[in-house]
Amino acid sequence: MSQSREIDKERGMTAATPPANPRDLLETFENQYPGRDYVIEIVCPEFTSVCPKTGQPDFGTLTFTYTPDKKCVELKSLKYYLQSFRNQGIFYENVTNRILDDLVAVLAPRRMKLVAAFTPRGGISTSVTVVHERP
Repeated sequence: MSQSREIDKERGMTAATPPANPRDLLETFENQYPGRDYVIEIVCPEFTSVCPKTGQPDFGTLTFTYTPDKKCVELKSLKYYLQSFRNQGIFYENVTNRILDDLVAVLAPRRMKLVAAFTPRGGISTSVTVVHERP
């Protein structure tokens, strides 16, 4: 087995065994500039999940914009985390809020915004925007 497949298996990313808690896939690293407000933007143009009503795949582009505090998200772990939704039946609004909640729980950012722009279905485009502001 290749090293990357072994790592994937350790993280619960196998076709036969989805992770019990996808949030556990998220990894972080220390923010080297916690005294400065700066913005990180991450664009994930290949997000997929499944419509719980029709069973058809949903495709979207996720754009994360956040100001870190002490931690930043590690991108490969974010990729694995997002892939965990690939076969999950979940509405646009729910998956967008769940992703934001998980990232806020792991990162505790100063602020974070997630825009989930889904491809048109039946001639209707949907975009869901959720925001976290530290109190």
